[in-house]
Amino acid sequence: MLKEFKEFVMRGNVMELAVGVVIGAAFGRVVASFVADLLMPPIGLLLGKTDFSNLFIALGGQQFPTIAAAKAAGVPTINYGIFIQTIIDFLIVAFAIFLVIKQVNRWFPPVTPPVTTRPCPLCLSAIPLGATRCAHCTAEVRPA
Repeated sequence: MLKEFKEFVMRGNVMELAVGVVIGAAFGRVVASFVADLLMPPIGLLLGKTDFSNLFIALGGQQFPTIAAAKAAGVPTINYGIFIQTIIDFLIVAFAIFLVIKQVNRWFPPVTPPVTTRPCPLCLSAIPLGATRCAHCTAEVRPA
């Protein structure tokens, strides 16, 4: 069983998948940092000096200046600012993946398989190109 597992792991697809997961995780961290550290501060400034990472609703009814203060007091919070940042992270990652897949599809157009059958003129069943008789309705057909 160990030998089979080693063969499975060493196959190209598994290794490519592992590399893709590692690179994807690193890319996700880069995008998260881009959104939190570069994109959201100017947007927050334009919206009246709002810090999105500190937008929350304390469910205990009390007021707290930061999420950390509410958490330290043991009050549950709804952190909608962090949720907004996460949505923006997702949209950027999804758009980047869309662009990559679009480019890969441009490099490797779909391959159309060669035509090996044709329709029977009588019953429209698929018959081989070289057939002289339809296997379904037994009609005589000319070879293609």
